[in-house]
Amino acid sequence: MHKKEEYKEGCYGDEVREKILEFAAQGFDSIPDDEKAAWFSRFKFWGLFHQRDGQESYFMLRLTNANGVLEPGQLRAIGEVAREYATGPVENPEFGNGYIDLTTRQSIQLHWLKLEDVPEIWEKLESVGVTSRSAGGDTMRNITGCPLAGKGEEYVDTQPLLDRFQAELRGDDDLANMPRKFNISATGCHEGCAQDSINDIGLEPAEKTVDGESVKGFNVRVGGGLGGRKPRRARPLDVFVEDEDEAYQVVRAFVELYFEDGNRTNRNKNRARFFVDEHGVEWIREELEARVGTLQTAGEDFREKYTYNAGLPADAGRADHVGVGEQADGKQYVGLSVAVGRLAAQDVIELADLATEYGSGEIRLTRRQNPLIVDVPKSKVHELLEEPLLAKHKPEPNPFQRGAIACTGTEFCSLALTETKARMARMLRWLRDNVDLPDDVEHLHMHFSGCTADCGQAMTADIGLQGMRARKDGEMVEAVDIGVGGGLGEEPSFIEWVQQRVPADEAPGAIKNLVEAFAAHRDDGQSFRQWVDSTGTEPIVDLCEPEETDYDDPCLYDGKQAWYPFAEEEAAPPAEAATDD
Repeated sequence: MHKKEEYKEGCYGDEVREKILEFAAQGFDSIPDDEKAAWFSRFKFWGLFHQRDGQESYFMLRLTNANGVLEPGQLRAIGEVAREYATGPVENPEFGNGYIDLTTRQSIQLHWLKLEDVPEIWEKLESVGVTSRSAGGDTMRNITGCPLAGKGEEYVDTQPLLDRFQAELRGDDDLANMPRKFNISATGCHEGCAQDSINDIGLEPAEKTVDGESVKGFNVRVGGGLGGRKPRRARPLDVFVEDEDEAYQVVRAFVELYFEDGNRTNRNKNRARFFVDEHGVEWIREELEARVGTLQTAGEDFREKYTYNAGLPADAGRADHVGVGEQADGKQYVGLSVAVGRLAAQDVIELADLATEYGSGEIRLTRRQNPLIVDVPKSKVHELLEEPLLAKHKPEPNPFQRGAIACTGTEFCSLALTETKARMARMLRWLRDNVDLPDDVEHLHMHFSGCTADCGQAMTADIGLQGMRARKDGEMVEAVDIGVGGGLGEEPSFIEWVQQRVPADEAPGAIKNLVEAFAAHRDDGQSFRQWVDSTGTEPIVDLCEPEETDYDDPCLYDGKQAWYPFAEEEAAPPAEAATDD
């Protein structure tokens, strides 16, 4: 049995909450040193992650909200928590203090929290219906879907199903202890914006003729995922489900099957994609039928219409939710572009206020680390676009910012090999000022992951960056591997590596050379992914030539970001217990 399975046998799921409250009341130092690894592993079920070495006694809190839906009042509460509690011992020179991070699973993370403050934070968040339960650890993670579910043009309505997954499936403590984290998604629209291809189980809209009548429902795919440079596309299970109840029962059956039979020994080979590799879709389908009854074969899907992160030209359809768009009820939504998904607390609160002033107060989060203001009457859209916050987080950003995603990186993550968010923010500004793109290229998807776990989804990008280390001028420096040609859509593909261990200060030059070659040699209207496919990766190796430029990288040599407390001799001071002032 793996040691983490032993940790979970001792205490897991909802019972962990009481221990967190107990330790918080007694103070961080009440956690025995020889038990810290076990407790920190268990804490993750409640979204509480101890930050990396050198940041002892500080925690990240991940929240969970099915399908990125934040009801009126919830975002403001989150922003107030960030303002009051999320303060590091050293101010971040790029982003300042007190901020939130938007994630690629339509949720939110807060950093630099003190364990002693967690009870008050939970009380404030839970008073408006925000929870961190099952936000981390070996659990079913945040349920993802189209951020416009219930509001956009959907072929199948998914929000009731997503809510049921949240309440009945993720809420079932008997299924809390999974072999590894488990991702569920459901798309009801034509664009494929839940990215079902990279989920452990995904539902996508389909139609089927049943007893002579056309029926709407979902096809089912299983075993998708990224990480470890062993990505998998979710594979069709040849199953069609007609209604919400049948869809729920099939997803629950697969969750239970993986819960019971998943590998709990080798954590390098026990994600659901490896489970599907091992058993095959035919065996899985038979097992599901034994649990829920005879299943219909797959219907006709809409994958040929998928445009979300599909690497298609701008005129092919929506590749993200940035900008102004139509809702099914005649109102509009406005999608902001938040560079690397990081928002200052004051911006969060202002965004919540704008959502109330111009819309219904509801906010939706996307899988591309961006927020949407929804339910805006057409008569108010122009006035909303004139608000100062939207000049900062523009609904019409430049293509580099619009396509950017970055994971947490070494700033907080002990797995990462490189700093990501501050570096990507600087790189985006440099590329904006130094590289010209054709006028018809609205977005160039560039994703940055600090390691091969690929939380930044580099494998699905036009240009993917993964953190490495390399030697330059006799010194170890932060570096990146560069790949091209990833994307989802009808035929998901993963990047091919064209440069490896590029010193981080030479990466912008390599990207500049690559993008300029694309601009010079593309056919009219050709997207970057289409150009890569037609050119082939071998010539692109030479076109993506690393080069030193005037780009200034302050994180190159220290590997820990000198301004941030990491090294033992420069560790962050222990968090003090909360006081009344």
